[in-house]
Amino acid sequence: MNHADVIVIGAGIAGASVAAHLAEAQRVVLLEREDRAGYHSTGRSAALFTEIYGNTVIRALTRASRKFLFEPPAGFAEGPLTRPRGCLYIATQTQLGSLRDFAALPDVAPATRALEEREALALCPLLREGYVAAALLEPDSSDIDVSALHQGYLRLFRRRAGRLVTNAPVEALERGAPGWTVCAGTERFTAPLVVNAAGAWADEVAALAGLTRVGLQPRRRTAVLVDVPSGMDVSRWPFVNDVDEQFYFKPEGGSLFLSPADETPVEPSDAQPDEWDVATAVERLEAATTLQITRLKARWAGLRTFAPDRTPVVGYSGEGEGFFWLAGQGGYGIQTAPALSRAAAALILESSLPEGLGAELGALSPGRFEALGRVPRER
Repeated sequence: MNHADVIVIGAGIAGASVAAHLAEAQRVVLLEREDRAGYHSTGRSAALFTEIYGNTVIRALTRASRKFLFEPPAGFAEGPLTRPRGCLYIATQTQLGSLRDFAALPDVAPATRALEEREALALCPLLREGYVAAALLEPDSSDIDVSALHQGYLRLFRRRAGRLVTNAPVEALERGAPGWTVCAGTERFTAPLVVNAAGAWADEVAALAGLTRVGLQPRRRTAVLVDVPSGMDVSRWPFVNDVDEQFYFKPEGGSLFLSPADETPVEPSDAQPDEWDVATAVERLEAATTLQITRLKARWAGLRTFAPDRTPVVGYSGEGEGFFWLAGQGGYGIQTAPALSRAAAALILESSLPEGLGAELGALSPGRFEALGRVPRER
């Protein structure tokens, strides 16, 4: 099937989810540059469902995704997509202003409760006495099983007769009489509509199509896995986040997943951890806790790609007929995928939008950047 109704570029969570929805009514080809779907950002995410993370638009998309994530359709996954994991925001004495401002936000206040130091230490005994001046707990946040969510969309896509093509990096896009012709790997594909869900490469895909870049910036995020003291059960500990997002950690299979919350601008690539960022993560964890790290079990890095206003770019290009953007999810792509993919599919199929999302469409439109005539990023 080299001629389709829709070609979706990128088989991470964004591309897989929208392709699954579109395949219910359209012939869809899903192109992936790597040898497997979800190799980059999706496959390296330790996602948390939290309704108070990100800007106003992100929070609305997250709330609209809750029902799907907590009550997925029958047969979508073999087990639950989420499991309880409270989120604890901690502040030192010098960060109390940041914590107060955060706690006062209209959609944060009703979802959280303030804690004193002793209460924070009871939830996470590894925290160092005297480090936490105050804390804020979001009790209803949850871990997301990223693999189960991603694979669920891919299975649904295949059941609806969609075609996934791996090892298919897009090398050329051209608009002509039959619509778009996409050269990817060793094949050529045609369709009236292209969905650009290429993640860190989305601006490059637009440039290949002769369209204006919207200013997407991939940013590297480092992760480290470390041991905890023998015999210590960390399974019920919360996700612990510095209120200024200087670092965070959470239980991961009997170990601790740790990140310095870095956002280093990089080119689209197979991201690798930087030794400075790894050392920074260790230093910040040791300052906040009683843990002394002598060995790293694993280290890796992923890319989080942001638009200039840190809001996703979703909608038709005003420059190229039949070119649809679904990019710039930043660090929120997993928790917003159900709502964002349904909204994107609804715009494409001209069907009804998910409840409560109409007001956000203007904020997502690529037109907000195309009108500025953005130039390619400096290299």
